[in-house]
Amino acid sequence: MPKGPEPKVYINGKLVARVEATVSVYDHGLLYGDGVFEGIRVYGGKVFRLREHVDRLFDSARSIYLDIPLSREEMAEAITSTVKANAKQNGYIRVVVTRGAGSLGLDPRKTTDPQVIIIVDDITLYPPELYENGLEIITAATIRNHPNALSPRIKSLNYLNNIMAKVEGVRAGCLEALMLNHKGEVAECTGDNVFLVKHGVLRTPPLDAGILEGVTRNAVLELARAADIPVEEVALTRHDVYTADECFLTGTAAEVIPVVKCDGRVIGTGKPGPVTRQLRERFHQLARE
Repeated sequence: MPKGPEPKVYINGKLVARVEATVSVYDHGLLYGDGVFEGIRVYGGKVFRLREHVDRLFDSARSIYLDIPLSREEMAEAITSTVKANAKQNGYIRVVVTRGAGSLGLDPRKTTDPQVIIIVDDITLYPPELYENGLEIITAATIRNHPNALSPRIKSLNYLNNIMAKVEGVRAGCLEALMLNHKGEVAECTGDNVFLVKHGVLRTPPLDAGILEGVTRNAVLELARAADIPVEEVALTRHDVYTADECFLTGTAAEVIPVVKCDGRVIGTGKPGPVTRQLRERFHQLARE
């Protein structure tokens, strides 16, 4: 199979070949995970919910005292122009802003020149058959970071909390793992938000459960309300997951994927349910539009 053209990566206003896309080893994004990012989808050559993603990127940056050297409008233009330069019709965008290079030590005042990086490429998070047959997950022993230690609404470059839970899932033979918060409530998975269906009601953890406010999560909530599906943002436990009629996950990379088993318990009929299928189709229609 012939390979496509080499991706062009945006770094600080310049488009460079992938092999030339480099940052300093003294960049605090590398040394300390000091920076923020966004993952965004491209459908039909158009960036999905660009404004929401740019706003969340700037909110994350403001929360960690990081000044992005672009305006929101300039960032949006940089993203769309990088997509066009890569002639990408359907794909994935990773926008990264690092604190910049500096000397060793945590003090952000020792850094200069935040790096703005935009990557446009392909992503496949799960095999296609899992979207039809459903995913099996486990509950990780690693809990979600305490929200009073670090706000889960910040998409920082330090994802070690999620990675450690992901390792647990992979070692158990699962591609995803459920994370609980410090109160033992369901928070989210390592990279996706969680939804349950019980007696026709769509339920998902509220923001104060210690979750990321997912752009795809919000889109699915809007679609459900537009379809007159009752929606509750409410605290959930593992018991709620085990006894749900349906379960599915949402995320920019994952989109909408059903879950049919958790911790060895079959969820519902063990097959993707009607609400999951309906919302997945509505999301695909939204993306196509």
